[in-house]
Amino acid sequence: MLAQILWLALLATVLVLLIIAPGLRRNYPYVWWCLLGYPATAVRVRVTWRRLTTNLGLAVAKRPGRALLGDLVVRGDPLKPVPPRLGAPKLRRGGLDVRVRLHPGQVPDHLLSAVEALTHAWRVHAVRLSSDELGFVTLSALAWDPLRAPIVPYQLKQRALRVVVGLLEDGRARMIDFRRAPHWLVVGATRSGKSTLIAALVKELAPQRVALFGIDLKGGMELPLFEDRLSALASTRAEAARLLAELVAETEARMQLCRSVGARSIWDLPGKLCKLPIVVIVDEVAELYLMATREDKAEVGEISTNLLRLSQLGAALGIHLVIAGQRVGSDLGPGVTALRAQLAGRICHRVSDSGTAEMALGDLNKDALAAAQRITLAEQGVAITADTDGQWRRARSIHVTPEQARRAARKYARLAPAWPGLHVDEPTEGVYL
Repeated sequence: MLAQILWLALLATVLVLLIIAPGLRRNYPYVWWCLLGYPATAVRVRVTWRRLTTNLGLAVAKRPGRALLGDLVVRGDPLKPVPPRLGAPKLRRGGLDVRVRLHPGQVPDHLLSAVEALTHAWRVHAVRLSSDELGFVTLSALAWDPLRAPIVPYQLKQRALRVVVGLLEDGRARMIDFRRAPHWLVVGATRSGKSTLIAALVKELAPQRVALFGIDLKGGMELPLFEDRLSALASTRAEAARLLAELVAETEARMQLCRSVGARSIWDLPGKLCKLPIVVIVDEVAELYLMATREDKAEVGEISTNLLRLSQLGAALGIHLVIAGQRVGSDLGPGVTALRAQLAGRICHRVSDSGTAEMALGDLNKDALAAAQRITLAEQGVAITADTDGQWRRARSIHVTPEQARRAARKYARLAPAWPGLHVDEPTEGVYL
């Protein structure tokens, strides 16, 4: 009797879940995934794994497909091929992860070619493959596209020079971490999401103890939104040349200071000698390299040299670059190519020419380059991002309106140090960690 009651209760619960599933999936997708989506997908992964790996040639027989019969060698299809060992599907926010142990002789690329087939068989939005241990790969199934509405699900612990600006395709927070990748290249055509990303970056940096500088060669139409929080803003190439020369002088002064006390970076300086980190945002970098007259050549040469020096020396001295532009190609000259080599962080939105995508991602990964060139007009804010870990990911920025950016700049205007002079007498404990 008790067993019948339990079965009826279980059946009633399943029926209720099935009835409310459409509304639950629409209004509370993460709850739907935990209650219904994940269990169904986990069962599907288990049931289809052997057949999939056999059909795709990933299963391997324990015995070779040949045998000796007298003086004859008989060949045929191997019997009972064994698929790569599949771990237990683990629930995660908006998807699941499953660990796979490869057969001897197999490499991650063998499974990479099967990702599309796995996506269809498991009926998920996408399957991504990663490998952080020899002999193993992790297959990550995404229940839906998290980039449709990039809302960061949690706030990471605040740390200087690390900000959350959006969401990665696997559902994790998208970060720009200047301690991990000191300098960044951001490219994107008009209305691709580049300006929104810069707004999100400045909005998140505004409350931190960091000095912000801007070079806006669109006639001062973009970065003046944050002028209250900027220590200096250059809106012409002549002003940019003077500002970059002053920043190089600051770099040299910091270098001499570190040498005098035997420190390898400003992060090793004693408290009374600490220096604020500096982030320099350059919008429309191509305007810095365009030459119309002979007189421009000397100015462009000086700017190019100073940018390159900042990128080469700045990481240890707390000076970081964010180089942004609609078009950043090798046709702008060797200075741009040399600068690109120092920019470890790369973000490529939809671009209008293949040369810009090649400049941003071509030296990192061909697959990343191909993915960037497939971004459509409808995918505003979507970008391919890569940093020092050697991997690339699709991502999308949090939408920050001009008014939100302006309010943040005004709110924290008191934190903008006067320029020149960035000496800190009493830094807050933990600011530079």
